[in-house]
Amino acid sequence: MTALLRLLCVCTLLLAACGDDDASPTTSGSTTIALPGGLVGLEADTVARGLNNPVFLTAPPGDERLFVLAKDGFIWIVTEDGVVEEPFLDIEALVGSDALEQGLLGMAFHPDYSHNGRFFIYYTNVDGDTRLAEYRVSEDPDRADSGSARVVLSADQPGTAHNGGMLLFGPDGYLYVTLGDGGGAGDEFGNAQDRATLLGSILRIDIDNGDPYAIPADNPFVDDAGAAPEVWVYGLRNPWRIAIDTEAGFMYIADVGQDATEEISVVQWDAAAGMNFGWPVMEGFDCYRAEACDGGAMTLPVLAYPHSEGCSVIGGYVYRGDAIPEMRGHYFYGDWCGGWVRSFRFDGAGAIDERDWTLEFGQIGQVQSFGLGGDGEMYVLTQDGFVLKIVPIR
Repeated sequence: MTALLRLLCVCTLLLAACGDDDASPTTSGSTTIALPGGLVGLEADTVARGLNNPVFLTAPPGDERLFVLAKDGFIWIVTEDGVVEEPFLDIEALVGSDALEQGLLGMAFHPDYSHNGRFFIYYTNVDGDTRLAEYRVSEDPDRADSGSARVVLSADQPGTAHNGGMLLFGPDGYLYVTLGDGGGAGDEFGNAQDRATLLGSILRIDIDNGDPYAIPADNPFVDDAGAAPEVWVYGLRNPWRIAIDTEAGFMYIADVGQDATEEISVVQWDAAAGMNFGWPVMEGFDCYRAEACDGGAMTLPVLAYPHSEGCSVIGGYVYRGDAIPEMRGHYFYGDWCGGWVRSFRFDGAGAIDERDWTLEFGQIGQVQSFGLGGDGEMYVLTQDGFVLKIVPIR
């Protein structure tokens, strides 16, 4: 979708607001469920405001600090006393442009961060190309060592959009990296079904071995001379955010749509290798290129919704925190244009217990990302600079 079309979608929706292959698909709508247990409702509490275009939030397990990424190249630490004055990391000079879908986009702490101080960031450089870089924390736990930078992976981008940007360590210790199809309408550059390119895929790499990384031996295309061995799954347009629910063993992939549909796929994490998610042959449950449509050979989403409700799905997480036990197992997601937050529970066959939280949260603005604190509690980030925490009302 072009920037102009998305802008028109935003205006239309905001005005309106003011007045696994075997999984059973659903189309999201206004379905609501009774709140469980003693839960009266949820609300979104403001934790921080005034940040410049925040796009992601994360923290090492058990850490009380929140690390918030801004698209312009800064990582800020937020504590109970507010935003720390000096940034944790400043790569503004490396980012170049933070327009549209470019900039500093993702971050992941190494699973053994408390001992080795390693973390990884994903950004587009001054030429608009993808860079995955490793850094280490300095002797000051609130400051990264900017001199420790090491570029781990590079990918040329043919356009300015659909850059993906999610970094996530899996239960296997490998790093998962999302890349979109490179931009343009209808996979203009022909990347999503081309396994020889890194674009339009989720990559799986071993950053603890090799130079600068190793390929896991069980990656699906390691023995395919015509494919990039880093590719784990493919056929994606712009998987801006993904999540792995380690307790239930499912991966959630929120893939931003083209003209008609936004979609969320849920697959068994340890059985997903090699899956084709269909783009641009399919968009949601429907044929996008009718002359080549064969949904039976592809993994279809579990849930989709039309552009009358939003225009850019923002994937979140399955809640596993302690503050709202009634919502454990529910996956939260939002939409950049719609300004809403919704949730559902995946029962292994389909999306159930769907709920729209607009009455509780209100129209919170353009949702850019979700995040998890070190204690597993969930946050929402909006383009106008707010960090919101999802909390219970009893």
